[in-house]
Amino acid sequence: MNPIDRRPCAIFLMGPTASGKTALACALAERFALQLVSVDSALVYRGLDIGTAKPDAATLARHPHRLIDIRDPSQPYSAAEFRADALVAMEEITRAGSTPLLVGGTGLYFRALEYGLSALPEADPGVRARLAEEAARSGWPALHARLAAVDAPAAARIRPNDAQRIQRALEVIELTGRPLSAQQEGRRERPPWRILKLALLPADRAPLHAAIAARFEAMLGAGFVEEARRVLAEVGPQFDLPAMRAVGYRQIWPYLAGEIGRGEFVQRAIFATRQLAKRQVTWLRSELDARIFTPNGADLTEHAARAVSDFLP
Repeated sequence: MNPIDRRPCAIFLMGPTASGKTALACALAERFALQLVSVDSALVYRGLDIGTAKPDAATLARHPHRLIDIRDPSQPYSAAEFRADALVAMEEITRAGSTPLLVGGTGLYFRALEYGLSALPEADPGVRARLAEEAARSGWPALHARLAAVDAPAAARIRPNDAQRIQRALEVIELTGRPLSAQQEGRRERPPWRILKLALLPADRAPLHAAIAARFEAMLGAGFVEEARRVLAEVGPQFDLPAMRAVGYRQIWPYLAGEIGRGEFVQRAIFATRQLAKRQVTWLRSELDARIFTPNGADLTEHAARAVSDFLP
């Protein structure tokens, strides 16, 4: 006979951008004793509201999300910081007699929470400044090529223009003398919760692409350009900051500088959001233990609620 698993329960609700995660999370919270925790690397930033599709004030008043609006855009936020903050939130929710429901689309954060992170060295401002200067001269793709020569597995996972991750990978190699990929192997620090994974995974990407385009047009109507101008005025042209590189914002800076027209900006932003969704879908397909649901499918809430009901004690 298998021993009874007495660990407390937690739920991961995962999905690509614009797939309806927030609406489903709130619907489930109406039915069960759940408290929500955001798993989104952009929603942590105050003032990045419209361009991140942050839940509106009415939604947050009815269903508060932890780990939203916890940093200024000028303050970087790491996966390690997320893991520490999320574990604290989950413990508090469990002690209060509720079940944490973690909802979002940042796969790196979900994986850091579930499996832990390697003990990597602290950031070195001097090394980072030098790498940034080199990138300013030759471009991040050139530094990505350098990374590929010394750590091919890490380079394969990092896009050639992902300044933050290229910089960190090269920094770790310089500080430790070992490839980042080698130091990330073997990490298994599972949190003490029994986890149900729910994944919104579209069978056909066309509806998701349409939803992304429609949502972006709605963002523009809600004042995204004005919001971006305000963020730029507050933070300044520090375009390597994670907040300033968030999808949508990264594409708007050339428009605000007069380097591209509005039409090209909109096209770039929608394309970048679709590429983000593609990467998220690829990640979700590797989550073999997740229960799969079709976004906006018939009786989605009922099917997901049944899974939650079967899972909770």
